[in-house]
Amino acid sequence: MLKNYFETATGTGVLSTADATGRVNAAVYGKPHLVEDDTVAFIMADRLSRSNLESNPSACYLFRETGAGYRGKRLYLTKTGEERDEKAIAALRRRTRHGDEDESRENTSRLVYFHVDKVLPLVGGEPES
Repeated sequence: MLKNYFETATGTGVLSTADATGRVNAAVYGKPHLVEDDTVAFIMADRLSRSNLESNPSACYLFRETGAGYRGKRLYLTKTGEERDEKAIAALRRRTRHGDEDESRENTSRLVYFHVDKVLPLVGGEPES
């Protein structure tokens, strides 16, 4: 279900995390990489969102479709692991990076895996089947 949706949908995504004290952060992220039906992954730089996940594994990813009003999805996630396999990251990366700054950031990137706990529409509270 999610694989088909994210292969065809275009839009903007936001990943929200919180630290151990509940201080919230939100950051723009691309579409998730679907690993299995209930597992997604994001390529994450070593920044605040990833740091928050070290003390609080819960996250929410909101995706709003382009030109579709308030259509999209909310994924409620729990971090299950991460890896620094540069070849795996390069294979999944959807866009090419250029410049020294991007190159140094790429060296600190991690592939972070999440279990999809719940999927809700962008607006409304009824879980999708």
